[in-house]
Amino acid sequence: MEDLRRAYLRLCKEAGVEPQESVVAQLQEARGGQSSRLDLSGQSLSADTCSVLARLFHKDAVFTEVSLSDCMLSEEGAKILLTGLFGNTNVKVLDLKGNNLRSAGAEVLGKLLARNKTLRRLVLEWNALGMWDEAFSLFCEGLASNSILTQLDLRNNQINHHGASELALALKRNSTLQVLDLRWNNIGLLGGRSLVEALQHNKTLVQLEMAGNNIPSDTLKALEQAIERNSDRQSTLRESRSRTQVLSKEIQILKEEKGRQVTQKLQNEIIHQEKKMISLKTEKDEQRERQSRERKKEQEESVLREGKLLREIQNMTETNVQLRNKVEEMERRCKSQQQQIFDLKQELTNSTAELKLRLAQAEDRLETEKRRSKQALEDMDSLRQKEVDHVNRHLEESERALQERIFKLEGQRIQLEEEVSKAKAACVTERSQAEEELGKVRVQIRQEQQEHVASLEEKLRSVRQSRQEVQSHCSQQKQTIADLQAKNSQQSIEIDGFRRRIEELQQELSGKDQEKVAEVSRVRVELQEQIGHLQAERTAQGGLKEKISALEREMKVLTSNHREAILDKESEMSSLLEKLRLREAEIQRMREDEAQRASYLQSAILTYVQGSPLGHYSSPKK
Repeated sequence: MEDLRRAYLRLCKEAGVEPQESVVAQLQEARGGQSSRLDLSGQSLSADTCSVLARLFHKDAVFTEVSLSDCMLSEEGAKILLTGLFGNTNVKVLDLKGNNLRSAGAEVLGKLLARNKTLRRLVLEWNALGMWDEAFSLFCEGLASNSILTQLDLRNNQINHHGASELALALKRNSTLQVLDLRWNNIGLLGGRSLVEALQHNKTLVQLEMAGNNIPSDTLKALEQAIERNSDRQSTLRESRSRTQVLSKEIQILKEEKGRQVTQKLQNEIIHQEKKMISLKTEKDEQRERQSRERKKEQEESVLREGKLLREIQNMTETNVQLRNKVEEMERRCKSQQQQIFDLKQELTNSTAELKLRLAQAEDRLETEKRRSKQALEDMDSLRQKEVDHVNRHLEESERALQERIFKLEGQRIQLEEEVSKAKAACVTERSQAEEELGKVRVQIRQEQQEHVASLEEKLRSVRQSRQEVQSHCSQQKQTIADLQAKNSQQSIEIDGFRRRIEELQQELSGKDQEKVAEVSRVRVELQEQIGHLQAERTAQGGLKEKISALEREMKVLTSNHREAILDKESEMSSLLEKLRLREAEIQRMREDEAQRASYLQSAILTYVQGSPLGHYSSPKK
């Protein structure tokens, strides 16, 4: 590590750049601890320092992990520093958290992923890569062509549904990424669907974090199912590979043992033959024969063992095929479950359509009931007209019968007066019934209006109450934001004081310097997380405001419908009053006709009585 520090100082001298004391101190500490990790978190790195570090990483760096979080890198500095890592073959973990990387940073990161062949884990939390669609698409192209990276952290990068679509295209082509963190972005429904479609092609991603992205629960469940399916597949493949490795090791061990046994026996036999070669030739022949038999037996045993091992390998391959079949069956089951979910959604739409159809049928039934009542009123009118016609015919028949019933005129007159009184009573009763029906209709309309107005007022009160609660919650959130901003300003002031104190007492208080920097970074992370939570709550408040506006629009529609219903009822009442007035006029006309007919009948009777012989006989007496 001393050589690395000297190399940094030498490169600074060659470039004419003043060495940054914090970087030298970190290299010194790494040299003392013999660590393979370079931690420059919280250091303000200038563009010149980034150029020197880029040359150092390109040539002499032996670190496997580099932390550059919260270094406030500029666009130029980030571009230079990341360019130096293109050809690096040692760094496996790179942390660029909280550097506000933008379009240029996203483009350089895409090139880094396309060219670097050793980077395994990349942390890009609290940056702004998703704000520029073209630059983020270049980053996603680099990720698609990368074949080394296994972990990627993209939390709080303002990725929308367009960025999620580009990321989904990259996941379709990438075959090594296993862990992806996309929490606290703005992916939404469309981006979630794009990722679901991408996971149907990607088989290596086994962990996906999607909290705080405004994604519906059914889409999140589909993503979880796809991730579980990939993890099951990976675990199955690992088990099969481990079993294959174990079997291959056992086969190798058996072959080595067999070779050692054969060589050891041959050596023992050769020594034994050399000792008895002179005296026991016959025994030598027997031993040769016995050795040949033993060799044959050993060869047979080895053949049996190899056959047994081959059968075991074949069984293992069969079990592997069975496991693959099980995986395919699980995939088919997942597809069937997805089909069932789609069928349930279709059934839900059908049920809603059926309910709407039933509502339309109920409205049609109500319309038919209205027509039926109208028809009943018309039938009553026709029946009353028929009764009037019948009375007229009866009066005409009575007038014709007066010529034949002269002596019964008085009784017929009484009978006619009784019929007229009955007709009047019937008209009065019908009028009272019509007025009662009209009163009932008015009372029913008023009750319906009162109930509907009460329900609307209840909904309005609930909406106002929820609106007041949301406003109070917003005021509380604003107060908390103000408090956090005050705390942030206070913390920034304290940080500046600490930095000045660190520059003055750097040689004496190096340990305390590290503790303060760590505390400041932790406070900054906590503040950033709280700001992210507040932003999420603000989006939720926006959703609540949209719901309130939707409820207000619904209330306006309901009031307009209510007014239209009241106008319809009033028009119906006016038509009923008009019908009642016409009936009263018709009854009055019938009364006048009856009175006129009675006067005509009375005059005819008087003239008849006066013209008859009885009248002449009775007149002198008078």
